[in-house]
Amino acid sequence: MQKIINNPADAALESLQGFEFAFRRLLRVSYNPNFVWRRDAPVAGKVSIISGSGSGHEPLNIGYVGPGMLDAACPGAVFTSPTPDQYLAAIRAIYGGAGALFVVKNFGGGVLNTEVALELAREEGYNVASVLIHDDVSIDQSDNRRGMGAAILVEKIAGAAAEAGRPLDEVVTLAQRTSSQARSMAVALSSCTSPYVGHPTFNLPSDQMEVGVGIHGEPGRYRTALVSANQIVDILMEPIVRDLALQADERVLVLVSGLGGTPRQELFIVFRHIYDLLQQRSIIVERQLVGNYITSLDMAGCMVTLLRLDPELTSLWDAPVHTPALHW
Repeated sequence: MQKIINNPADAALESLQGFEFAFRRLLRVSYNPNFVWRRDAPVAGKVSIISGSGSGHEPLNIGYVGPGMLDAACPGAVFTSPTPDQYLAAIRAIYGGAGALFVVKNFGGGVLNTEVALELAREEGYNVASVLIHDDVSIDQSDNRRGMGAAILVEKIAGAAAEAGRPLDEVVTLAQRTSSQARSMAVALSSCTSPYVGHPTFNLPSDQMEVGVGIHGEPGRYRTALVSANQIVDILMEPIVRDLALQADERVLVLVSGLGGTPRQELFIVFRHIYDLLQQRSIIVERQLVGNYITSLDMAGCMVTLLRLDPELTSLWDAPVHTPALHW
């Protein structure tokens, strides 16, 4: 295992400490339990947006804390869901009195721990709600789909609505609409290596690829021969476009995220073909993000997410945001 770390057991904590040093003008970091919160929180009268995930997906979620997006994010150990006490400590720190929305990615441990946290928060008198992210079209049954790139889009749009002073019920409705109108799929050209484990999660020959991978190092839905960038895009885009039932003249936001081990040069090659494919269908690429936005440690590969836009969602996407990973 070749990694720039000290003790593997300390990697997530030391990374969080370095993150705090790098962005201390924007954020505050709490330890034991661990959570990141915006420096000006709590903001009185504003709906609070909270999310969480295991470490190893950076910049998700700690990189999206700040004005216009998340009020707090809870990082777990590598690929391990945050605990209920992390969420509870976070809401105590950032609650502004107007309610709070938890953004939950559809993974077993994450869903369970968030449900416990919501119950405990309600017992303490907090007004809380949640939205489930399940956008991975590599899984046929919608309820079983994993949470992927749609999490970033929901957090940005819900965060903008909250920043504008909208009440909790409106923020929840917008978050649910965004989640329901987004689909994702990912492909891996290599496994990732957890510092805790010290070897790749799965073995993948150099002439093959895993299609439909998750963000925790899971193998894909199937393995096939490695093909060209354009062919990879064709494989990812067909189920996404079909599942969204996109029609000519509709407008979309396209997210192309590397999984941690892919250079941006290759991600732009991916986006180039996505843009061409959508143009051929007369589908308008209204907004786009290309880079590393939701990763799986050092996995080579990429994720594609499409969000069907409407004027309200586009306006909220364009609203100002100031976080370590997104800022305009």
